[in-house]
Amino acid sequence: MSVTVILVVLTALISYQAAQNYTMYEKLLFRPYAMKRAGEWQRFLTHGFIHSRNGWTHLLVNMFVLYQIGEQVEGAFTDIFGGMKGKMLYLLLYLSAIVFSSVPSYLKHRDNPGYAAVGASGATSALVFAFILFAPWAWFIFPPLPGVFLAIGYLWYSNYMSKRNIDNIGHDAHMYGAIYGLLLTVTLIYYYKPQVLQAIWGNFLAGPVPPPFF
Repeated sequence: MSVTVILVVLTALISYQAAQNYTMYEKLLFRPYAMKRAGEWQRFLTHGFIHSRNGWTHLLVNMFVLYQIGEQVEGAFTDIFGGMKGKMLYLLLYLSAIVFSSVPSYLKHRDNPGYAAVGASGATSALVFAFILFAPWAWFIFPPLPGVFLAIGYLWYSNYMSKRNIDNIGHDAHMYGAIYGLLLTVTLIYYYKPQVLQAIWGNFLAGPVPPPFF
C-alpha cells in the first residue's frame, strides 16, 4: 500500500471522527491564539488531518487531489531517491508542508481569538507544485492549463484573495504550501540527486505540448 493511500485513509477517518466529536475537533484545529498562550504547538500538524464539519466537500476535494497528484509525486520520489528513502522523503514533504504552510497564518492571527482553520490544503498545494516541477507542461483537466501556467495563476490568485480577505478559505496556506513544496523538492533533489535537476530543466525547456483532451 502506498504512503498516499495511507494518508488518504487516515485523514478521512480522523476527519469523520472529529466531525462527530466536537471536543476532539476543537483540540485538533489550527487556533493560533490558543497556540501562543497555551503552547499547543501540535495544532500546526493536527489540523491537517481534519476538515470542515459543514459538509464533506472540503474533505473530498483535498483527498481527491492528494490521491491523484500524491500517487504521481510519490512515484517520482521513489524513482529518484529509491524505494524506502523516497517514501520517507515524500512523507516528510507532506507532513512538513502542513506545518510550514500554516506559519504565516499563525503570525498573522496569533492575537485573534476568533480565527481557526482546518484542512490539508497547504500540503496538497505542495504536492501539486512538486508535480508541476516534474511535469511542467502536463495539462490539468480543471482548469485546462499546462502546469506552468496553472502554477503562475494559482500563486497570483492565492495572493490576491489573501489580501482581500473576503472568504473563509486559507489562501495563505495555499500559496505558502505551494512555494514550500517546490522549494523543498528542489532542495532534496539538489542534496541527494543533483543530476536530476538537469533533466527537470530539460523538461521545462522542451516547451508546451498539445492538450490530450481535444
